[in-house]
Amino acid sequence: MSTMMVDLSDPLSSAEFAAVDTERLSEIAARHQRLAEFLRQEGFAALLLQQPSNFTWFTAGGCNERGGSTGTTGSLFITPEARVIACSNVDTAQFFESEVCNMGFQLKERPWTEPRTVMLSDLCRGRNVASDTGFPGTTDVSLQLLGLRLPLSDYDKSRMRNAAKLLTHAVEATARGLVKGRTEAEIAGEVSHRLFKHGVQPERIQVLGDGRGTHFRRWNFDESPVQKYCTISAVGRHCGMFVGAARTVSIGDPPDALLKAFHPAALIAATGVYFSQPDWEVFEVWNRVHRLYEKTGVEAEWRLADQAEIVEYEFGAVPIMPTSEFRLTAGTPVYWHPSVGPVLMGDTVLVGPSGTEVLTVSSEWPVVPILVKGTRVGVPAILVVNS
Repeated sequence: MSTMMVDLSDPLSSAEFAAVDTERLSEIAARHQRLAEFLRQEGFAALLLQQPSNFTWFTAGGCNERGGSTGTTGSLFITPEARVIACSNVDTAQFFESEVCNMGFQLKERPWTEPRTVMLSDLCRGRNVASDTGFPGTTDVSLQLLGLRLPLSDYDKSRMRNAAKLLTHAVEATARGLVKGRTEAEIAGEVSHRLFKHGVQPERIQVLGDGRGTHFRRWNFDESPVQKYCTISAVGRHCGMFVGAARTVSIGDPPDALLKAFHPAALIAATGVYFSQPDWEVFEVWNRVHRLYEKTGVEAEWRLADQAEIVEYEFGAVPIMPTSEFRLTAGTPVYWHPSVGPVLMGDTVLVGPSGTEVLTVSSEWPVVPILVKGTRVGVPAILVVNS
């Protein structure tokens, strides 16, 4: 069956012009230019993008996922001259009326009864094509694409700051309303509701009640009621950008065990935030964090859970590992979430040219000021609510 080719980037009428997001359109054009240069330098005729992270990055916020995580609905086929969405007839309207409306994309469409792989094979046949999945007959360039997504552009930074604001509000508002006896599942449901209400897709929600995190660092939640305290942690995605935050709340005075674990956890979190500096390799940051685990007498704790990862259009594309040589640059976002016993910290930061910007911060949550190399770093304190 032949492929239908439609150009949906016709000149706009005056009535349509007001609806165009010119900032986004310029961002997509700039990304297309970068990919065109990449293709020419590497000797490729085209690039096939199927991963949601790369689709969303190139389209500056468009989505090719169905139901959030149950498969993709379309692919991008990019040449130096054109950007084409390949999809079935079922998804065409959503792409061109919602996801990339008036953004200069063309269409290759087949009936939904035909697997998209057939159309993609036809597009790639006889060409030297790069891809982000290693699609048959293509060269996998996924690592190089990560280098194109980072550091974040000013456009991305603005959207990540907004995503962080929305996610932080959802976590903190839920924590402030904590009532004794509410189940972990009910608390998780409230966080999820607040996120969805503001267009944030929950990626991970954890509610660690009454010391649960001591034994299960990657616990999600169940129907157990919270009696004394809990940590609420969430990772969400907004306009393609991932952010994460965690907050601990106590019903009445915090138990001694919680306070004892909080002190080293706060110092470790502040260390990670402060040393997320431009031109530092990840292992250099890790060495400082590891030293704090030792100095505070909780050295064994770091082995029990992962500590941080790079977040952007993909969550955890670059984990913070003891031997990682990944180099931080200004514009790189990092989600720090060290844990000690029942305490899980969590904040998303943006590496800046002359320091670190904490994105998941609000004026409504108490902080503990910690001095690191003479610089004040505020980390979220334990919030105490009425019993």
